[in-house]
Amino acid sequence: MDSSAVKRALISVSNKLGIVDFAKGLVESNVEIYSTGGTRKHLEQAGVEVIDVSQYTGFPEMMDGRVKTLHPKIFAGILARRDRTDDLESMSDHEIVPFDLVVVNLYPFAATIAKPDVKIEEAIEQIDIGGPSLIRAAAKNSDYVTVVSNPNQYAEVLDEIQREGNTTHELRRRLMAQAFQHTANYDLFIADYFSGQSESGAFPATMTLVMSRKSGLRYGENSHQRGAVYRQEGSRDACIVNSRQLHGKELSYNNFLDLDSALNIVRCFPGPACSVIKHNNPCGAALAENLVDAVRKGFAGDPISAFGSVIGLNRNVDSETAEFLAGEDFFVEAIVAPGFDDKALEILVTKPKWRKNVRLLKVGELEPLVSSQEIRQLVGGVLVQDSDTLADEPEQWKVATDNQPSEQLMQELAFAWAMVRHVKSNAILLAKDFSLVGVGAGQMSRVDSVNISIQKAGPERAKGAVLASDAFFPFADSIAQAAEAGVAAIIQPGGSIRDQEVIDACNEHGIAMVLTGRRHFRH
Repeated sequence: MDSSAVKRALISVSNKLGIVDFAKGLVESNVEIYSTGGTRKHLEQAGVEVIDVSQYTGFPEMMDGRVKTLHPKIFAGILARRDRTDDLESMSDHEIVPFDLVVVNLYPFAATIAKPDVKIEEAIEQIDIGGPSLIRAAAKNSDYVTVVSNPNQYAEVLDEIQREGNTTHELRRRLMAQAFQHTANYDLFIADYFSGQSESGAFPATMTLVMSRKSGLRYGENSHQRGAVYRQEGSRDACIVNSRQLHGKELSYNNFLDLDSALNIVRCFPGPACSVIKHNNPCGAALAENLVDAVRKGFAGDPISAFGSVIGLNRNVDSETAEFLAGEDFFVEAIVAPGFDDKALEILVTKPKWRKNVRLLKVGELEPLVSSQEIRQLVGGVLVQDSDTLADEPEQWKVATDNQPSEQLMQELAFAWAMVRHVKSNAILLAKDFSLVGVGAGQMSRVDSVNISIQKAGPERAKGAVLASDAFFPFADSIAQAAEAGVAAIIQPGGSIRDQEVIDACNEHGIAMVLTGRRHFRH
């Protein structure tokens, strides 16, 4: 532990979470506190003795707080090198006191621009000027000054000061790195936002990603690969990265991928819905009047593949649903839902054989995702695109065959079409009674995908089912397969030069076909 004690702290925070207890702990350790405007008032109201920065500098806060800490007596007190005689003489000549601890966090720029319909003037007012300068000054002088830029650092810093009177050089260097990362990320948010305001189109000339590590992972997709999960700064969506884990062992890399897919499916439906994901493809999914029936139908889609799956639900898990899951002879890796009733939680952590290991994740109220973008890494760069979340428009669909689908079949086709976008290309799925009964995913040939979906469904379930294809049929051979299996109706984008051959084949076999005009590849 370094010999010089922390005697004086400058505190100026936007996020006041935990600051009172931290400041009181400093006072108990004989640390003198200087503070500004809103932070000073907040501390004084809590009974913490504070010296007003304006009183110390002799210069008042002005311009609605835009100028308050930007003063030589503040920055010299932070930047002074304590082993330099000339620095110390300058401080003495100008009656400057040294600051040993600087506690600053920044205006909530990211949270402000995340609000719907935020005005550019509001964003500008949330650009912090003095805060980043104070943080950078303290970080630069980390040989002598401790910089605290996040409330989650309070406990460790206070513990060292209370035990030894100062912080270790190791801690100060670690906090320095975190401080520069914090201000760098802050500036990137500002740059990205205003680039988007000034450039036409959704894709600016330069792009930056600001992520904070949420947790490490035991390994990546395979045990020889390292892994971690990062959270995008400013993200407030109900999603896996923002979820709260209520039970079970830690999530794996593959769990995160599968749970993300499971949640993205069920959030698309207004009524009770269940998705069952295996290897990042749905092996089951269903809609029903209540959650337990949706889960029952979802698992009936492909019970063999559902072993070791993850489940996505769009309603709070109730006791009846939990009893069904606990009573069945299958293994569940993880369940994600808006929430879990107390009784349901008790059942899931005490009854089934897999109770100790199953991960239970609460994400809060679900809403459809809109206006999002997705990024995929390439060697040396990335691909960026709008997410495939744009709502389909059934009023634009066209019935291309002589045979017109009934209202019931149209509803089944709409369900199948909503689901096929979540299956890896080439994607074919069969649905019946608002439930997946057969899925052919990720095949190089669309014919193979059709074969697999029919095989998965079996003769009884395939008969009278509807078929969805994520892209057009290049030939009519798949129609013959579907007709032989007893498929009642087909939905697909259309757009092939052989569309008429495909339509003629449907007419020949008495199958209704709907063309949507939009494909849903998922590579």
